[in-house]
Amino acid sequence: MPLLILAMVLVVASANYLVQFPVNDWLTWGALTYPVSYFVTDLTNRRFGPAAARKVVYIGFALAVLASIWLASPRIAMASGTAFLVSQLMDVAIFNRLRRRAWWQPPLFSSVIGSAVDTALFFALAFWGTAMPWVTLAIGDYGVKVAIALALLVPWCVVARRG
Repeated sequence: MPLLILAMVLVVASANYLVQFPVNDWLTWGALTYPVSYFVTDLTNRRFGPAAARKVVYIGFALAVLASIWLASPRIAMASGTAFLVSQLMDVAIFNRLRRRAWWQPPLFSSVIGSAVDTALFFALAFWGTAMPWVTLAIGDYGVKVAIALALLVPWCVVARRG
């Protein structure tokens, strides 16, 4: 489980740094890395259960916020921490509730819903009242997060078939 915690910290810290750099008016670089955090949470939940997944979320949250304070602005760190904690705990609950459904439903639905909550909270808290075109960035980021959640079903299928 230490590798899952490390993976979570690296994913979130890099996303918090990269979200400050828009690719264009509707996408930031952070959108390309952050969806992997749901994959890490879901892998933990599948292998070790919801209590362990929450532990990875809490430890990942604490360490990622510390790293984010160093890598990003305090406002980004606060917005990220809030959005991360709420959306990841929601992901854990949704995944666990759907655990016995078809192999693709728990990771996809929990990631898509968690990403929606994360995107809305993060962009509103991080960029409200700034010159950043945060609404279009949020829409673009969410679209990329959903696309990546769909793409991550390929490795998830491999994991699910291994048992």
